[in-house]
Amino acid sequence: MEFFKYKQPLGFMGKSKIAMAISIILVLASYAILATKGLNYGIDFAGGTIVQVKYEKKAPIEAMREKLKGNKLFDSATITKFGSPQEVIIRMKTASASVSKDIGDVTRAALKGTGNFKVRRVDIVGPKVGSELKEKGLMALFLSVAAILIYVAFRFEWRFAVASIVALIHDVSIAMGAVSLFQIDVNLDVLAAILTLLGYSLNDTIIVFDRIREGITKSKKANLTEIINESITRTLARTTLTSLTTFFVVFTLFMFGGEIIHAFAFTLLVGIIVGTYSSVFIASPLLLLFGFDVKGYHTKLAEKAKREAEKNRMREQFESGVM
Repeated sequence: MEFFKYKQPLGFMGKSKIAMAISIILVLASYAILATKGLNYGIDFAGGTIVQVKYEKKAPIEAMREKLKGNKLFDSATITKFGSPQEVIIRMKTASASVSKDIGDVTRAALKGTGNFKVRRVDIVGPKVGSELKEKGLMALFLSVAAILIYVAFRFEWRFAVASIVALIHDVSIAMGAVSLFQIDVNLDVLAAILTLLGYSLNDTIIVFDRIREGITKSKKANLTEIINESITRTLARTTLTSLTTFFVVFTLFMFGGEIIHAFAFTLLVGIIVGTYSSVFIASPLLLLFGFDVKGYHTKLAEKAKREAEKNRMREQFESGVM
């Protein structure tokens, strides 16, 4: 589908220095936010208890706080709205002694007299389980990055592999900075969003790299900047359509999917934006920064073709009995 009409390649690389400067500022700002505000770990990683309560009318949050003050179990509890004004979430740290209690019954007794309500959900995660989930989540993230590095290095060349990893680190850093800035609960949903972001961003980068490699192979030009501009321009329609359709789907989930999927959708929204941007303005310019040699690449291709021709010639001679 021809989404953009152009007579000559667009000058993406001419804006690469400005884009790089913006990216460096955003990444450093993300690290500063992470260092100062930290991550708001949910019960999946920090351990604790979540109780979801639904009232027939608007939830009386202030009255609930007053009632819960009389119970030591709820000393560190926080009460927040959950989707609608009638539903709330009570979050609290769970001591090992309190896990054996029926938290639902304790909550019903503590909130007695605040109105008609139902306890819809009780989730309990012990601190040891939360720590194990955090370690396994980080391990999954590091293994994914390592597998991506090996895959791209095998399929392309080491400069392409390093450029794609730098772009992925850029995307994840900004996404986690946004999560920290808005104090989104970091749980398994957010981890799943980060892993999804790795795949989405890499797929976008691979498509651009494929076209760049194709341009390097077929073009007689030795100017890598021109080849990259042509390659990105040729993939611009596909990149725009894919990113927009994905963005609209995730945005719909973010707006109407409810509180349960809010953290997942928010992380993906940020990731889609920075992932599309990094494929063009981060990964591709890094090939220039790393000094990719077009002439040297052509020489390698010629030598490889010569070796393949020699192997074929020797195989034909062997099969015909000449050797």
